[in-house]
Amino acid sequence: MKKTILLTVLVLNGLTSFAQSNDEKNIKLFYKKALTESKCYTWLEYLSNDIGARLSGSATAEEAVKYTKSQLETLGLDKVYLQEVMVPHWVRGEKETAFILDNKIKTAVPICALGGSIATPKTGLTAEVVEVQGIDELKALGDKVKGKIVFFNRPMNPENIGTFEAYSGAGDQRRSGAHEAAKLGAVGTIVRSLNLRLDDFPHAGGQSYGDLPKAQYIPAAAISTNGAELLSKLLKNNPSLKFYFKQSCETLPDVLSHNVIGELTGTVTPENIMVVGGHLDSWDLADGSHDDGAGVVQSMEVVRILKNLNYKPKNTIRVVLFMNEENGGKGGAKYEEVSKQKNENHIFALESDSGGFTPRGFSIEADDANLKKIQGFAPLFEPYYIHSFIKGHAGSDIDHLTSKTIVKAGLQPDSQRYFDYHHAANDKFDAINKRELELGAATMTSLIYLIDQTGIVLPTTN
Repeated sequence: MKKTILLTVLVLNGLTSFAQSNDEKNIKLFYKKALTESKCYTWLEYLSNDIGARLSGSATAEEAVKYTKSQLETLGLDKVYLQEVMVPHWVRGEKETAFILDNKIKTAVPICALGGSIATPKTGLTAEVVEVQGIDELKALGDKVKGKIVFFNRPMNPENIGTFEAYSGAGDQRRSGAHEAAKLGAVGTIVRSLNLRLDDFPHAGGQSYGDLPKAQYIPAAAISTNGAELLSKLLKNNPSLKFYFKQSCETLPDVLSHNVIGELTGTVTPENIMVVGGHLDSWDLADGSHDDGAGVVQSMEVVRILKNLNYKPKNTIRVVLFMNEENGGKGGAKYEEVSKQKNENHIFALESDSGGFTPRGFSIEADDANLKKIQGFAPLFEPYYIHSFIKGHAGSDIDHLTSKTIVKAGLQPDSQRYFDYHHAANDKFDAINKRELELGAATMTSLIYLIDQTGIVLPTTN
């Protein structure tokens, strides 16, 4: 009889084995809110289609500042404000042109200037080409590259299931290639786009001349993966072929811009701050819907959901839309500078800067105790197919945060298609799936909620 009564109670509650916890109920509600009434997709549509590309220093970047601030103000947060930050102002100028000159055959290939690069001469630059697979191979050639264009053609490693690992493995040639080639007397660099598929989209990105005097700067550009394959093939048949490219980019004086910040003030320990954010700027070839418009609107959606549910956080929850992640990181650095001046204590930071694809989990920067704590949340996420809780890099903007006990996490969506769009002209709103975007926002809200409720593990003192 007792067994029958127990079974009846469980069935009446809609369960077969256990009662649903408050955390499970709340997380289910977060997903419901995100999937049925979110604003993130509408926000992103405006950022992408009405404002467009948002490179730091541009007029459209400031339009995005004003728009996101105005939208946060409609949510009824406790505070919404701007934080001033000086940012670089590099402009691309006219569309770049490039040709492979193989004897009498002239073949056009797609290129784009890399961020921070100087222009070519007004008539363009023509020189023979030396192909290398990386900086070590370049250094081994020494002065053999003098007067030539260095062509960095090391691809992202397709064997890496984690595509960000593949990106990191090939990224040094884009970041530092021009710096190293210029020291050896090269006159320009062409870098294979950081992309795992073969297509005709050159991918932008930042590069640095390091400590070189300006007189030694050389123009640097990215070439599409199809273009790189063709150039490499033709070089094997004719090592004396030449390459021509023309670009008119320049660096202008720094410009005043802003981080956009909104707060829900904590009701128990308001002095403890939790950040959720993404970066508001994008590269200039497209509107940056995946990088990082998605992260911006997902972070805004986190506080919208919590406010809409009248959630009273224990700690202060702060949404931060950082400016200038792409070509300088000034927004993240300024946020930390001001935080130190105010003696603020950040206990947790969550960043979304890996695209708006289906969420899979989080990468976590924490000591073992806090890593284990977050991994302990895994059963709560299982109904939503969130399964990956790994130690790893959390995000470029929150990298700057240095509070002694801070725990950091980065949303990790499925990354297999991300580099098809990253920094390229096809990173547009039509590449975004509404449901995937909303699932990411719900996943972020759930982790923010769980950390707010349970806190972080503080180090023990002897």
